[in-house]
This record gives sequence, structure tokens and C-alpha cells, in this order.
Amino acid sequence: MPAFLDAILRRFIQRGRLTVRWPDGRITTYAGPAGSGPEAAVEFCTARAVRRLTLNPLLAAGECYMDGTLRPAGCSIYAVLEVLSLNRAAGPAAQPVIALHDVLHRLLRRLVQFNPTGRARRNVAHHYDLNGRLYSLFLDRDRQYSCAYFPTGRETLEEAQAAKKRHIAAKLVLDRPGLSVLDIGCGWGGLALSLARDHGAVVTGITLSTEQLAEARARAAAEGLAERVRFELIDYRAIEQRFDRIVSVGMFEHVGVNHFAAFFQTLRRCLAPDGVALLHAIGRSDGPGSTNPWIAKYIFPGGYSPALSEVLPALERAPLIATDIEILRLHYAETLRHWRRRFAANRDAIAALYDERFCRMFEFYLAGSELAFRYEGNMVFQIQIARDQAAVPLTRDYMVEAEHRAARMTANA
Repeated sequence: MPAFLDAILRRFIQRGRLTVRWPDGRITTYAGPAGSGPEAAVEFCTARAVRRLTLNPLLAAGECYMDGTLRPAGCSIYAVLEVLSLNRAAGPAAQPVIALHDVLHRLLRRLVQFNPTGRARRNVAHHYDLNGRLYSLFLDRDRQYSCAYFPTGRETLEEAQAAKKRHIAAKLVLDRPGLSVLDIGCGWGGLALSLARDHGAVVTGITLSTEQLAEARARAAAEGLAERVRFELIDYRAIEQRFDRIVSVGMFEHVGVNHFAAFFQTLRRCLAPDGVALLHAIGRSDGPGSTNPWIAKYIFPGGYSPALSEVLPALERAPLIATDIEILRLHYAETLRHWRRRFAANRDAIAALYDERFCRMFEFYLAGSELAFRYEGNMVFQIQIARDQAAVPLTRDYMVEAEHRAARMTANA
């Protein structure tokens, strides 16, 4: 089995350099023709780890790192994954075993993404009902657990997350106080509270996470906004009332391809005839695919980040109109870089909440996700949606003006 993996790595590593220490102590270095690029080294502690990585690399790499049978040698797991991500970006033909697993996972994706209400709630609980202190140790103060927005790239995480909320609010065309807003997948309530506090909206936030619900309600009460913002534990498909505006940030990735039609039908049913909606989600720029099996097992069961070619047909059939589409390319890579560094700075506190294996799992998740946005096909899309094409102004100028106006108000507060 080491000989087989050796042959794979010789073909796979075309950029950068990877040094491998095998269980018997042998050391082999793999490098691309030019020899330039990032460098990393790993150690296989057991023959079983070698065998598992050979047969199922997409799942086994993360599991072996979590178990301690695959260890970075003199570097971080980020450095190891950077070399692998750069070479994976060269295309699936560079690794036949990965290509075979990609095909298999794509064939099975409708089964694994079947998310009726009960299963959707269990999937959400798997990740979002963890100890609340965990998220406070690596997110910004507002607990924004989605892509931030970096207008210059020099912003702090707090500044970039505040800019993200302004960017979204501008696209919602909150041109008068008292507008009713539905926030689908409201998280810990930060966006909903901002829309009420800064824009005079009356917001209903919905979630399937009991931990997020309790925190969001407590925040609304503490800020004196409980009369303007209410949070409910309810599935999006159960909403019946109409709203002037609808926003969903970082939730569509949990819907699943089987349920895209139901999602957009819900938007049409719940959006006022002259209403505006904004969908913010992770997508892929390289076409339809499947969820990494390690991510699906340990981080986001039932999740999938779609290509726009999968999203827009469901939106059109609802029928709804896409009035604006924006692609945020490296913004999530920068967001994850901040999260990864904060996680590392608070690693001891997080280990005290859970254990070493949990820390390695989260390190693998944050590093791998950042690199997927830097070198592979991940991106974030924002789609502004309406039932009537006259619901928004003729040009995009109003978005920029609204953002600048909100930023000035914040600065003068």
C-alpha cells in the first residue's frame, strides 16, 4: 500500500513540495517540475493510516489527523493542506482515486441531502448547538458566522462583519421605517438586531438551533428590542405570513438540492408583491458537485454549496426574478483566516471545553475551508430577488449610497 500511495503522490504533486515520513522511518519528498510553491511535511504513524488514505483520501485525511495517525512534521495542518489544495485545483485527473470518489458522491448526493424538517433540525443541532462559548472564542463580537465583507482588505474582523451587514441592508432597500423582515436562518440574531436597531425594521428571525434561539432572544431583551425583533424555532417551510423583505445568510447551504424548489416557493409565498429578498450563500464556481465527505460527516451533515447553474433554474420556476447577482470571491478566505487565527490563539480554552480531537477537527475544518476559497472552486454569491422587476431602482447606485450613509451614521454614533 505505501508503494501505491507513493505512485499517486508522484503524479499528484505538481506544485510545491511535500515530504512524507512513512511508518517504517523512510522519508520521501515529492515536488513539482519547477519545485516552487509552498512546502510541508507529514508523518504517517501507522500502516493503517497509509492504507486508509490510499483508499479514501477525501474522508481519511481529516480522520487520520483527528486521530493523530497523520501528523504535520515541523509545520501546521494548514501548510499541509495548502500543498494538497494547490495540487487538487489542477483537476481530478491528477488523482484517479479522488476522481472516482467524486463521481460516487455526486451520484449519491440527492440521498444524503434529503433534508425533511426533522432531519434538518438534527443536522443543525450537530453543528450549531455546540457549547456557545466555543463560537465566542473565534467569531467576532456579534457572532457573525458567515462571510464578512472586506471593502479594502485591511479591515479587522469586526469591521468587515459590520460592513457585511451594511452591504446586505443596502440590497434589501430599507427605504422607510417599519418594514417587516423575515430572517431565514438568523443565527445568534446579530443581523436581525442590526436591521431593527439601525434601519427601523420589524424583524422575525427563524432558526432550528435551540442554542442560537436562546442567545438571540436574550440579546433582543438586553438591547430593548424584543418588541421589534422576535425569534422563533421553526422551519422555513412552515412560514405562512407575508413580509416586505426577506433575507437569508449562510442558511441556503443547508437546504439541499432536493429542496431548492420548496425554498424559492416559500420565498414567493412569503414575499410581498413589491417586496425584496436577499440570498447570501456559499456556492461553487466550477459547476455542480458534491460535498466533501469529511465535511458532511463531521461538520455539516446534509449540507451542500451549489453552483449558480443549480440555483437559478429553481428561482426562475418559483417564479421569481433575480434583480442583482454579486460574487464575493476571496472575502470568505479572509474571514476564515481571521477565524483560524483566533481559534489558534484560544486553543487551550477550546480544548478545555471539549478535547484535543475536537480541536484537531475544527483546525482541519477551518484550514481546509479557507483553502477551498483561495485555490479551489468555492465562492459566495448574493442574489437580490423580487416578484416584480420594478421593486428596486433602475441602477445599483442606491446600494453604494445606502452603504456609505449607514457607515457615516455608525461612525458618528
